Amino acid sequence: MTNFRDIEGLLDERTLRFLGVGGHEHRMLIGENWIDAQDGARIDIINPATEQKLGSIPAASADDVNTAVNTARAAFDSGSWARARPADRERLLLKLADLMERDALVLAQLESIDNGKSAQIAESVDVTLAIGFFRYMAGWATKIEGGTHTVSALAAPREAEFSAFTYREPVGVVAAIVPWNFPLLITSWKLGPALAAGCTVVLKPAEQTSLSALYLGRLIQEAGFPAGVVNIVTGDGSNTGEALIRHPGINKISFTGSTKVGQLIGRAAMDNMARVTLELGGKSPVVILEDYDPEQAAAQAAQAIFFNHGQVCSAGSRLYVHKSKYDSVVGQLANLADTIKLGHGLDPAHQMGPLVSKRQMDRVCGYINIGQESGAERITTANSTPERGYFVQPTVFASTNDKLEIVREEIFGPVVVAMPYDDLDDVVRRANDTPYGLAASIWSNDLSRVHKLVPRLKAGSVWVNCHNMLDAAIPFGGYKMSGFGRDMGRQSLDAYLETKSVVMAL
Repeated sequence: MTNFRDIEGLLDERTLRFLGVGGHEHRMLIGENWIDAQDGARIDIINPATEQKLGSIPAASADDVNTAVNTARAAFDSGSWARARPADRERLLLKLADLMERDALVLAQLESIDNGKSAQIAESVDVTLAIGFFRYMAGWATKIEGGTHTVSALAAPREAEFSAFTYREPVGVVAAIVPWNFPLLITSWKLGPALAAGCTVVLKPAEQTSLSALYLGRLIQEAGFPAGVVNIVTGDGSNTGEALIRHPGINKISFTGSTKVGQLIGRAAMDNMARVTLELGGKSPVVILEDYDPEQAAAQAAQAIFFNHGQVCSAGSRLYVHKSKYDSVVGQLANLADTIKLGHGLDPAHQMGPLVSKRQMDRVCGYINIGQESGAERITTANSTPERGYFVQPTVFASTNDKLEIVREEIFGPVVVAMPYDDLDDVVRRANDTPYGLAASIWSNDLSRVHKLVPRLKAGSVWVNCHNMLDAAIPFGGYKMSGFGRDMGRQSLDAYLETKSVVMAL
């Protein structure tokens, strides 16, 4: 039986009303209507900190997806959004950001009980960044422009005169598929540029973490967006997601998630020649140079891997420390990991909540076992975890073997492998020896060496003396198997626009 004994006293009244006392059967948004799946199928919402059922969401079928795509297509073709004045799109995006700011605590609490993360951190990081990104993209709505061109090499008589120019037009109907690690923030990365460009959207949040998207749907309606501009379908990847990416009415797919799923989506997109942006996995190196303070290095390395419980595509999961500082940095890192307090994300006394699901907990624990069996030294203490919930103790391994599975494969949990290195050539080779190329960080006060090292690292983002630092204006995406295309920044807007060239004989 569903109950809220463990959490109801920690929740804002607005959050409780949205959840419903005793659990609630949430509905999805298609057009202006909140509806169930046509076949009535549902998916339970499980609080990962307590393993309690909090309600359920619709499990959309291919028929539901078809209805949502057709609704988005009708809204796009009507021109109520695509041909709206850019200033009107800007105004509504800013209004949405204001409503999110008003309900920031609710959004943060929904992220916490759905994902397991700290509500305090979700409000200060996830929600704050999402609001800021919507405001940033709102400004771009009025700055979409083409260009004029001087005709120079046409196969036409020299005395003929021509005018040439380009239009930037919205690509059409967008399928936005969002992962479970930063549900609201990554939703903003998809919706912001798509809506600023004049596209309509079918949003599919992860089935594990759909609550903040559904609440955002309410705010979108309250802001006054035309019906059908944003549609939200809930369900799993193999059914709902599969139907969405293969639908011939989709013009653009924006996906954040695993490399394996991204490859499948990329192939499906080519069948319909849908435009595609893929932000995928990572195995990001953290490189500590010998001049950097060991105590600071340990503290920052902990933040790089343990933030959001390590469920970050750019998590600093490979730690390279110069051999002269290796023992000091790694020992202090292990001590920090052992002091992290695990517990419910709604309680500010807890530093780390649970992983998102039992499946993810079992996956991460499996990698920890593989690491121990393959000879890596676990230097953190195997402390006890709460009796209920999908908790995993922060784990630090020490190794000199770059070929171990825990070094090569994305774990997506609070697990880091620390390795010593000799010189810059050595660490560059090893840092780049991965199929991924999402991010990297360098820690040093020697700016000359840093500037020489940055261009040698094959990664879409290189942070210096920081890690996982994001800004609305700075593009984020990866090299190699970490995907292609960029979220955030002006580049993200370009991904939702087509260029039309016009040549006119005068």
